[in-house]
Amino acid sequence: MREASTGTGLLENWKCLLACTLVSMSPFQYGIDFGLIGGLQAMPGFLEVFGYPDPNNPANPIGWNISPGRQQLISSLMTLGAFISSSSAGIFATWLGRRQCLWLACILCCASNVIMMATTTIGGLYAGRFLIGLANGWYMTFAQLYIQESAPARYRGLMIAVFQFWTSIGVLIGTLVDNATHKIDGRDSYMIPLGIIYIVPVFMAVGLFFIPESPRWLLYKDKNEEGLRSLMWMRPHPESVPEEMADIQAAILAEKELASAASFIDIIKNPIDRRRTLLAVAAISTQAASGAMFMIAYGTYFFEMAKVGNAFQNSCILTAVGVVVIIVNSCVISKIGRRRVFLMVGMFICGVSQFIVAAVYHVHPGTVGTGKVIVALSVIYICGYNGMVATYAWLAGGEIPSQRLRSYTFGIAAAVGFAGAWLATFTAPYFINPSALNWGWIWGPSCMVTVVWIYIYLPEIKNRTLEEIDEMFEAKLPARKFRQYVCVGRHISDEKLARKSTEEAVWSNEKAVAEATVHIE
Repeated sequence: MREASTGTGLLENWKCLLACTLVSMSPFQYGIDFGLIGGLQAMPGFLEVFGYPDPNNPANPIGWNISPGRQQLISSLMTLGAFISSSSAGIFATWLGRRQCLWLACILCCASNVIMMATTTIGGLYAGRFLIGLANGWYMTFAQLYIQESAPARYRGLMIAVFQFWTSIGVLIGTLVDNATHKIDGRDSYMIPLGIIYIVPVFMAVGLFFIPESPRWLLYKDKNEEGLRSLMWMRPHPESVPEEMADIQAAILAEKELASAASFIDIIKNPIDRRRTLLAVAAISTQAASGAMFMIAYGTYFFEMAKVGNAFQNSCILTAVGVVVIIVNSCVISKIGRRRVFLMVGMFICGVSQFIVAAVYHVHPGTVGTGKVIVALSVIYICGYNGMVATYAWLAGGEIPSQRLRSYTFGIAAAVGFAGAWLATFTAPYFINPSALNWGWIWGPSCMVTVVWIYIYLPEIKNRTLEEIDEMFEAKLPARKFRQYVCVGRHISDEKLARKSTEEAVWSNEKAVAEATVHIE
């Protein structure tokens, strides 16, 4: 549609992509939390403060331990906070823009870290963990909303791949820093890792002053002049902006005819919105269905069980492999479809690798040969998950909702994703215990069921503008017809413009463009 007339090169869109890259750094905090927190609980300096002496236990070589209850709360309170803040994203987005919510996340992240670094009581640590979870929920939700609403259609996938890249970089850096400091005596062993949490929030908080608000959010809130300036800042050719604005406003006006305002109940009341909500929730939930959180949280355990090399170093290598495949993924994400090639193939790879691990460990548990199989299949698994599933799950979940309900729908979908991650992590010990169920027999079938669901229900929306996606859902197309559908566009009629009193709404005249250009300069 309209976007075809705008500049399509990476260099031409450098300002928009730079803004999206800044915002995409948000999940670094989520990733670094996963990378750090497991290592902190194995540091003598941390355990001296929050654990208890355990000198006579031959199975515990460090002489300190921490109770399982404290371990569960330290890990799960962050996820609980993320669940709460993500599920409330729609309420905050009613009054605040994407940038304001990201600023709040930066402030809350720094405040929570101050508490964790200053406290020597377990209650203070719990409070810090919960607050940093709230910050991470807002980071993960509002950063993706900004990217989805600002990036050109052909680069939306690339920027979500960059978003996922920062998650893996955070995990890798957290793991490496833990490895470098865990032998330091006293509190410095964990104060140094916690200190690096400040870097990204401070950098982002400053950088957000230099980028505009999401243009679609501004236009939806009837801030037309600001929306025009934001879109002109992000697009390389000012003369093409009025056409793109006309499409965006036509879509917004069509949505507002369904309801004068967005509310939580709308995500299930209207059949079209209900379909989009269920698809967004299910798309993001494919991450939990893949068993990824299980693999991430207990990867070191499997390497220890494998008895092949150093478990910690193997975990670092596995994380590094995950970073590499995301980089490869970012090179092709705009050219290859999300639905069949990546999500379906990726989930199939995840499922098969877990089936094989389950079968091998069931037949020959605890042997060196089995260990080598586990290590090899872990690498294959992370290639399938990081390179195919993770990026596209978030991408599909963010592209599908309507503009009117995007913050509500995506917030709920992200919250369900966090809940699924928590459930997978919390129940994992029951699956890995040799006297209980074998893990591959649980997550392997889950992956295969997801492959079937993707084939039947998830539409292909690669390189479509958000307005084209709106048009296809309103046409009630089945999933298999999305890929070949030719959009005709929607236009704002004079009657609708009169009702809305929006002579300002159509910015197609050269005077408006010239004035906005002068204002920017």
